[in-house]
Amino acid sequence: MNTSSTVDATTSSHSVDESPAPQFVIAVSATVQERRTRTLKHGDTFAVFDHRGDIGGEPGNPEGVYHRDTRMLSQLQLLLEEARPLLLSSTTQDDNAVFTADLSNPDLLDDGKVGLRRENIHLNRMKFVWNGACYERVVVRNFTDRPLYLRLTYRFASDFADLFEVRGEHRSARGESRAALESDHGILLRYMGLDEIERVTKIAFYPTPKALTTARAAFEISLKPRATRRIFARIGFTSEAQGEWSGRTFYRRMRAARHALTEASARAASVDSSNSVYNEIVRRSVSDLYMLISDTPQGPYPYAGIPWFSTPFGRDGIVTALMTLWLDPTIARGVLGFLAATQAIAVEPERDAEPGKILHEMRHGEMANLREVPFGRYYGSIDATPLFLLLLGEYFRRTGDLETVNSLWPNAEAALAWIDHYGDRDGDGFVEYHRQTKEGLANQGWKDSFDAIFHRDGRLAEGPIALCEVQAYVYGAKQHAAVLAGALGHPQRAAALTAQAESLRQRFESQFWCEELSIYALALDGAKRPCRVISSNAGQVLFTGIASPERAQRVADTLLSPATFGGWGIRTVASSESRYNPMSYHNGSIWPHDNGLIAMGFARYGLQSSAARVFGALFDAATYMDLRRLPELFCGFPRRQHNGPTQYPVACSPQAWASATPLCLLQASLGLELLDRTGEVKFYRPILPDFLDHVRLRNLRLSTGSVDVLLHRQDKNIGVTVTRRDGDVVVVTRY
Repeated sequence: MNTSSTVDATTSSHSVDESPAPQFVIAVSATVQERRTRTLKHGDTFAVFDHRGDIGGEPGNPEGVYHRDTRMLSQLQLLLEEARPLLLSSTTQDDNAVFTADLSNPDLLDDGKVGLRRENIHLNRMKFVWNGACYERVVVRNFTDRPLYLRLTYRFASDFADLFEVRGEHRSARGESRAALESDHGILLRYMGLDEIERVTKIAFYPTPKALTTARAAFEISLKPRATRRIFARIGFTSEAQGEWSGRTFYRRMRAARHALTEASARAASVDSSNSVYNEIVRRSVSDLYMLISDTPQGPYPYAGIPWFSTPFGRDGIVTALMTLWLDPTIARGVLGFLAATQAIAVEPERDAEPGKILHEMRHGEMANLREVPFGRYYGSIDATPLFLLLLGEYFRRTGDLETVNSLWPNAEAALAWIDHYGDRDGDGFVEYHRQTKEGLANQGWKDSFDAIFHRDGRLAEGPIALCEVQAYVYGAKQHAAVLAGALGHPQRAAALTAQAESLRQRFESQFWCEELSIYALALDGAKRPCRVISSNAGQVLFTGIASPERAQRVADTLLSPATFGGWGIRTVASSESRYNPMSYHNGSIWPHDNGLIAMGFARYGLQSSAARVFGALFDAATYMDLRRLPELFCGFPRRQHNGPTQYPVACSPQAWASATPLCLLQASLGLELLDRTGEVKFYRPILPDFLDHVRLRNLRLSTGSVDVLLHRQDKNIGVTVTRRDGDVVVVTRY
C-alpha cells in the first residue's frame, strides 16, 4: 500500500549495495480489529476507542487519543461503583462528528448481596474531536423508584508513545514524563521528548470532581428517581484547547465540529439510489472522506487512514483525489498544492529524495524528528511523481482551471525532469526504483511488502524494478503534460511529450505483454526479465489507456476469471501463483481502491459490464462490514454461500482511498465524466449493476452551472433524465 506498516523483516535484495539488508519493519498488533474500535478525527488529532468509549491501557493496545503522531492519552476508563458499565450499543453517527455509547449498570453488590440490579441506571456517553482536543459528556439517569447515591470514576494516563512505538517499534531510550494537579478540576500530563519538544495533555472536568489525583477523577452523584446528572470532560493538546472550560462550551464546540463537516461535504455532489443499503454505504464513504480530510495552508488534504496513517501520504492523497474528481475537485486542488509545496529540491539519500520527486509520507512524531524512523519527510515511492502529473492533467480536464495549472507548471516540469533523469537511471525508457539507503523501503510501489514483487517460480525480483502500472502512470503523465503544455502556449514541449508517451507505449507493449497469460507482466527485474505473474497491477495499467484495446479486453477477462476474481473483488495476485496467500497483505488479499482503479480502467475501454461486476462484488462485501465501511483491505478467500468476506486483522478503517472506492465504482459503471472546457456532463455506455434500479446524482457542477441527473433502467438501455439544470451545462449520453 502506502507505508512502512506493510514492510517485513525479511532480507531484501533491493538495496544500493549487494549485501543483504533488513528492510524497515514494524510489527502491528491485531487488537485493532479484534476489539472493533470506533474512531474520530479532526485535523491532526484522532481518537480510537473501544465500543464503550473507553481507551484500554494494556500493552499492544492501539487505542488512544493521538495528536501529531504521538499518543497523548493511552488510558481513559469510565467506572460505575468501580465496575465497568454494561454496553447496550454504540455507534459513530452518520456524519462522523460524534461517537455515542449507551451503557448501563451491572449488578452492584452491597455487603455481598445485590444492592442494585443490572440495567436500572442509564449512562449515555457522547464524544467528539475538535481543534486539538477530545470532548466528552456523560449523562447519568436513575430509572429506579428510589433515590440513589452513586460513585462515577474516570481512570486516565498517558504513555506519550510515538505512533511507531504503538505499532511495535522498540526504543532504547525515551524522554521524561511527569504529572501534576493544575487545579481542583484539572490535571497536566507532560512529556519532554528526546527531540526537546514538550508535549502536554491537559484534562479538565466539569463540574469539579469530589476527588482528583493525577490518575483518577471521582464524582459522587445523588440521583432522585428519574433524575439525571451530566459530567463533562475535555482532553486538550494545543494552547487553543487548553483554555478555560465549562460544560456549556461542550455544546458550542460540538455544533462547530458538525458545522465544519457539513460545510466541507456541501462542496460535493450527492448520490442517492433505489437501494437503501447502497445509500448507507455512500453516506458512510462521504462522511469518512471528509472526516479524514485535514486543512493545510494549500487546501484540503485527505490523510491516508486511521489509526496508522493519519498523516499526508503522496500516493494515497493523489489516488483519493483522482477517485473523487467528479464529486469534489477542491480535494484535488488541495492535494496538488500541498505536494507541490513539499516537492523535493535536493538529493538526500536518507530520505530517498531527489529534485522533483513527490512526497511519499510525512510524520511529526518524536521518532521521526530524531530520525529513528526515516519517515519525517520521506520520498521513497516510485509512483507518486507520475501520479502527481496525472492528477494535474485530470484536474485541468475536469475544471479547466488554467490559473492553477500555470502556478504549478514549474513543479510539473521538475517532476518530468525527475522521471527522465532519476526515474530512468539506465536510460531504457522505463521508470525503475531502488532505495538509496538500507533504512528506506525496499519495494516502492503501492505493493510495498518485501515479497510483493516476484517471478512465476516464487523467486523475489532483484532490482532496480520497473512495475507495470508505473509505466502506465508515466504514459498518462506525459500525455496529460503535453495537453497542459499546449494550453500554456508551449507547442514544441507538447509535441515532444506526446512523442515520448507514444514511444513508451510501444516499448511497454513489446516488453511487458505475456501472451501465454493474457496479461501484462507484474514487473521487469534488474536484468529486464519479466515477472510473469497474474496480478491486479496489470488491471491498473488500463487506467491510463496505455494498453491496446484488444489486450485490454483480454486483461479484463483474465482478472475476472475464478483464479483472480474470488467473488468479493479482484485479488492482488491470482490463486494460481506460487506466492498466493489470501491472508497476506499484498499476495492474494483484496483491496477496494485497487478494484476501483481497475474498474475505472475497464470503463476507459468501454467495458462497463466488467466494471459493474467489480462494483457488485465490492457492494456485497460492504454490506457485511461494520458501519457499511469498506476497510483498507480484506482477505481474498473465495466467496462462500451465506458467509461474508474474511476480515484482515490490522486493516485501517476508515481509510481514504477505500472510502472513495464506492464513488469511483459508480463513476466507472456510469461512464461518467465532467468536462468544464466544453461544459459537458458525459455518460459513456452507462450501466447500472443489478442491485440498482435507478441512481440520482445531484449538484454535478461545472463553472458554467450545475445539473441533477436521474439514471434509470429503460428497456435494454439506461435512461438519462435531467431533473434540474442551472446555467449552461450539456448532458451527453453515448451508448
